[in-house]
Amino acid sequence: MKTKKTTLVTLISAICVLLGSTGYAQREEGSDRTLSPYFFVKSEDSEIDQLPLQSTAVKVNITGVIADVTVTQVYKNEGKRALEAIYVFPGSTRAAVYGMRMTVGERSITAKIRKREDARHDYEQAKRDGKSASLLEQHRPNVFQMNVANILPGDLIRVELNYTELLVPSEAVYEFVYPTVVGPRYSDQRAVQADAQEKWIENPYLHQGESPTYTFNIMVNLAAGLPIQELTCSSHQVNINYEGPALASLRLDPSEKYGGNRDFMMKYRLAGGAIQSGVLLFEGKKENFFLLMLQPPKRVSDAHIPHREYIFIIDVSGSMHGFPLNISKKLLSDLISNLRPSDRFNVLLFAGSSSIMSEQSLPANTQNIRRAVNMIERQRGGGGTRLLPALRRALSLPKTEGFSRTVVIATDGYVSVEKETFDLIRNSLGNANLFAFGIGSSVNRYIIEGMARVGMGEPFIVTSPKEALAKAKRFRNLIQHPVLTGIRVDYGEFEVYDVEPPGIPDVMADRPVIVFGKWHGKPNGNIRLRGISGENPFTREIDLSSVKPREINSALRYLWARHRIAILSDYNSSNPQDEKVLEVTNLGLTYNLLTAHTSFVAIDTQIRLQDGQALTVKQPIPLPHGVSDYAVGNQRAFAQKTSSFGVSSCTAIPSEGKVMELSRKYRMEDRLASEPATHVSHSEKNVVEIGEVFVTEGLSKDKVRNLLKKNIQTIKKCFAGPASKESYSKGEVAFRLVVDASGKVIEISAGRGRRRIRVLEQCLFEKLAELQFPAPEAGRTVKVTIIFILK
Repeated sequence: MKTKKTTLVTLISAICVLLGSTGYAQREEGSDRTLSPYFFVKSEDSEIDQLPLQSTAVKVNITGVIADVTVTQVYKNEGKRALEAIYVFPGSTRAAVYGMRMTVGERSITAKIRKREDARHDYEQAKRDGKSASLLEQHRPNVFQMNVANILPGDLIRVELNYTELLVPSEAVYEFVYPTVVGPRYSDQRAVQADAQEKWIENPYLHQGESPTYTFNIMVNLAAGLPIQELTCSSHQVNINYEGPALASLRLDPSEKYGGNRDFMMKYRLAGGAIQSGVLLFEGKKENFFLLMLQPPKRVSDAHIPHREYIFIIDVSGSMHGFPLNISKKLLSDLISNLRPSDRFNVLLFAGSSSIMSEQSLPANTQNIRRAVNMIERQRGGGGTRLLPALRRALSLPKTEGFSRTVVIATDGYVSVEKETFDLIRNSLGNANLFAFGIGSSVNRYIIEGMARVGMGEPFIVTSPKEALAKAKRFRNLIQHPVLTGIRVDYGEFEVYDVEPPGIPDVMADRPVIVFGKWHGKPNGNIRLRGISGENPFTREIDLSSVKPREINSALRYLWARHRIAILSDYNSSNPQDEKVLEVTNLGLTYNLLTAHTSFVAIDTQIRLQDGQALTVKQPIPLPHGVSDYAVGNQRAFAQKTSSFGVSSCTAIPSEGKVMELSRKYRMEDRLASEPATHVSHSEKNVVEIGEVFVTEGLSKDKVRNLLKKNIQTIKKCFAGPASKESYSKGEVAFRLVVDASGKVIEISAGRGRRRIRVLEQCLFEKLAELQFPAPEAGRTVKVTIIFILK
């Protein structure tokens, strides 16, 4: 029986290769298996609800520069077995998560903050006792995990979490970002050696182009404090209502019901480009907190710009395939093409391994720039994401004497070695600056912001080709003209302590200087900010006599503690016995905050599951918009998990009889490659037929086949066109299409064959892209695989 099951899984894998799947689940068995995301396959067991997360709703209230956010996750069990649901989701890197509440029926339970190991123990005990419980843990500062235990059949459980964050303007523009999906992380760590905080990487993902299985909604209420000049959302369709000069509300358009596969990004600008500078005060029962936000001067041109050496590091791994890599090409080509003749530069490309343009930096002349641009343009994206070896190689390159070095890295950040990366940059960068470009719709902002932070540079997030040139221009301005250097703050009579940060680095971007702290006594006197702008001294002063403590500023206690935690923990590796770990733990417990070492746990008092254990299911995550299947696993490994939640790069598991039938009809790629080619002359007739058609849920296979039959003559023209100048192999050609909610083809990829004819493929791409499919049911995105038989 075991041999039969192994053969069946092997056959399924073979079919998946033939059907041209562009990504494969890296789920090899045994002690050498590495942590890796995998593709979700829904089993046919109707008693088990494998998709318990029904919806995510977000309510955002922005007052001045502080956002308060409530996230409501609704879990419902529509099966016949009790469940434990596990859901991995993202958050803002600046979020101070300060509360959680679970509602079961009419009962509402407020979560308690506990040491991480104690919270996990309490949760597991409640699960064994048959009580409903929820546990919120932090795996990264921007990656959280929710566990909800003992969801009984028919149950609907709501979990609310609350966080606050500070909105810091850049170039007079405020931005609020709500991350919606965690991108798949590359890891070469062996699964058996991974600690509990790394296990989340092994998570199921939907295929590229597939809509989330849960709904998404967000509403924002903005009280800016000053007149609003402009309010926009570039990521989603929204409806905006202005309720006064400084008041506005934003609601997600109903068409974005399944828009939880890309970051929600809202920007606003105040009238006249104003920035809210000044001091906010909060007077608590035990401690008082302040926030100082001062806008630096306008950028001053400096004629004495030093010669610069640029090291460009470009991620060309599988997760960058397609749209992210195309943006990277546009960005880097622009940056390199606009270097000054006096500059020097080098280019390093990395995926599973790395390649470098030269062992030492080259002059930015026309010949070298053309060579670099061609090197970048040739990339297609594939393989793992081995960031650390690439960074280590780039940072060890010999420096050019008399040149100021700048390191630029472009990546989506889908790796699991964030803190190791920060340590490497901190210890190896020397006197250089590092600027990080996050490329894609849902990048790992934690590593992008962290690399820039420890590299004394600035982070950039580029989500579209349109943004690439604007961000490249802004980068050049930052490098050439720092805003403010030699910064000092004089508090005068204002008695402050526990100030964060203790020292203020040079201001590169047009953004305010931010300082958090605590204060004693009465807020009297003046605060003075001093520095150097260009070659001239700069001073800005605030009179505290007109500033009053306000209850509305109570979030300052959370923001101060979160900033302190970021300094201690976010960008530093630490030993479990390290004093920093103890301090972070105490901060979390004292200020009721989620950290790497503290968690929220909510436990119902009622025993609800009397017999048996709940079945654990992991909520599948949609791939971020624009990210291909190449991001999940490697191209030669296959899923071999055979439980009801087994995974594979196929979208569905055919019956055993169907597997046998298909295995006879279609051949594996490796076998095709070893067989001698049989060629057909272009003069033969009836050379193409429609073979098997595979369609994911939401669209009828018969309707797809009828549409193809109606257009078969148009498709056949490809074989009589330019491609007919060459002969081609007999056999099958697979094309995979992604069809959106309107029936429009939004993506096409071709399967691999023994001998690919680019002209023929391009013609078929064009013909298939013109097809108008019936609108899929429920407004979902559908994936269609078509086999053309060449005779």
